[in-house]
Amino acid sequence: MRTAVVTGASRGIGSEFVVRLLEDGWRVYAGYRSDMHRLDLIENDNLSCHKLDVTCNESIKKFVESVDSSIDLLINNAGVPDGRWRNIKEIDDRWMLEVLDINSVGPVRMVKEFYDKMSHDSLTTVAMISSLMGSIDDCHSGRSYAYRASKTALNMLSVAMKKEALKDNISFLILHPGWVKTRMGGEHAPVELSDSVEGMLELIYSHSLDSSGRFVQYDGVDLPW
Repeated sequence: MRTAVVTGASRGIGSEFVVRLLEDGWRVYAGYRSDMHRLDLIENDNLSCHKLDVTCNESIKKFVESVDSSIDLLINNAGVPDGRWRNIKEIDDRWMLEVLDINSVGPVRMVKEFYDKMSHDSLTTVAMISSLMGSIDDCHSGRSYAYRASKTALNMLSVAMKKEALKDNISFLILHPGWVKTRMGGEHAPVELSDSVEGMLELIYSHSLDSSGRFVQYDGVDLPW
């Protein structure tokens, strides 16, 4: 049985990944920060839920210790929005650093601690849930300073890590889920949650080591850096 890890799994995109992976026959380890939310409603013997704070190395180590096998898929989904400050003078630098810590450094901590469980004979895919807002070429409207910067940093860190991980059969896929109807995306978002996750799973399942580091939208459209 294939094993997957999903962070930020209690609701939204993360919880939908959990549901779909279980339906596809995966064993899933789901990380949640405080409340289980949707995870509490899922009854499946192949689901294991554990508290996880991606900003805390000790929390991540405990989570990794709960996984008793090698893993084939790591979905780094945990993330937060920023304050959407209206102008430069409103930027809260402390919150900006927290956003970067969660969205950019958190996934690196996960890869670091899980590396030995990911490095095996078959391919392991690390799916980074990024955003088109991390594209420098696409930054036409500005603002969303912390969120944009955090996803740009995540993209660069992913590409840098993929260089080293190639020899260990670990491949990175950088995904933009679209503007999705979730608590973060809002009710006016045009993309349905199920469509976004279905598209991203298709990309994950067809991913290979040769395309490691690809930055792509949920519907298969390659994105500018």
